[in-house]
Amino acid sequence: MSTQPQKAVALFYDGDNPPVVSASGQHDVAEQIIALAREYGIPLYENAELVNVLATLELGESIPEALYLSIAEIIAFAYYIQGKRPKTAPSR
Repeated sequence: MSTQPQKAVALFYDGDNPPVVSASGQHDVAEQIIALAREYGIPLYENAELVNVLATLELGESIPEALYLSIAEIIAFAYYIQGKRPKTAPSR
């Protein structure tokens, strides 16, 4: 049984511009990215197909427009589970 190498990609989103790749790596680097995310309480999302696409991007590169909706849904869910609201969200 073969296993695919572990990969991880971190995105940075400032709320105004498209998210950009802030870290990317395989094996030990992927484990470090995941460990840091856990240490700082950053939500993790596992999706092998998505990480394979994101791993082709350079550090600092914006996500492609084709991924906007998928990434927006992930960010919205991450905000929700952390009790946060986007700065453009209407007040209740």
